[in-house]
Amino acid sequence: MPRPPDPVKRRDLLEQVRAYVLGNGLADLSLRPLARALGTSDRMLLYYFGTKERMVAEALALYERRPLLRTRDLLETVGPPTDPAGLRRFMEDVWRQFNDPGLRVALPLYLEIMSASVLHPDRYGPVMRDILMEWKGLFTSVFRDLGMSEDRARTQAVLLADATFGLLIAPLADGHWDRADQAFHALLDSLEPGWHTTA
Repeated sequence: MPRPPDPVKRRDLLEQVRAYVLGNGLADLSLRPLARALGTSDRMLLYYFGTKERMVAEALALYERRPLLRTRDLLETVGPPTDPAGLRRFMEDVWRQFNDPGLRVALPLYLEIMSASVLHPDRYGPVMRDILMEWKGLFTSVFRDLGMSEDRARTQAVLLADATFGLLIAPLADGHWDRADQAFHALLDSLEPGWHTTA
C-alpha cells in the first residue's frame, strides 16, 4: 500500500511553487524547469498534485485567501458592521489589505490567470471563480447583517467585489494607484447613502 503524501512537504512545495510562479508567470511554465528550481522532480510534483494546473491553482489559492482569512477573523473578533459608517470603515480596511505592496506584487499573475481562465476554463477557470465567489459570499453576509434583504445584499456584494477587483487590476496598465484609491473612495461615497435604507 503506497504511503500517502506528506502534508508538511506538500505545503512547503506549494509555498515554493507560489514564489516561482510569482516570479516567472504562467506563460512558459513547464514542470521540469520548475522541478529543477525547487530541487525536486516533475514526477514528484505530479505525485503530490496530480496536474500542473491543480498545483498552480492550489498554490495561488493558498496565497490569495490570506486577506480573506484576515477579514473573516476580523468579523469574528469585532463582529459585523452595525451601521453604514461601520460598513464603510470595514470596506476601507479591506481595500488597504489589497493595496499592501506584498499582495500587489501578485496582481499581474492574477491578471494572467484571468486571461488563461477565459481561454482555458477547464484549467484555470475555477481559481478566479472561487476567489470571487468567496469574497461575494462574505460581503453578502455583511450586508445581510446590516438588515438588507438577501437579494439586495447579494447585489451590493457583487457590485463592491467586482468594482474593487477592477480597481485593483486597472492600475497594472497605467500605474495610477493613487487614482484607483481615489476612485474606490468615490465609489463608497456614492454607495454609502443607499446603505441607510436597508429594506
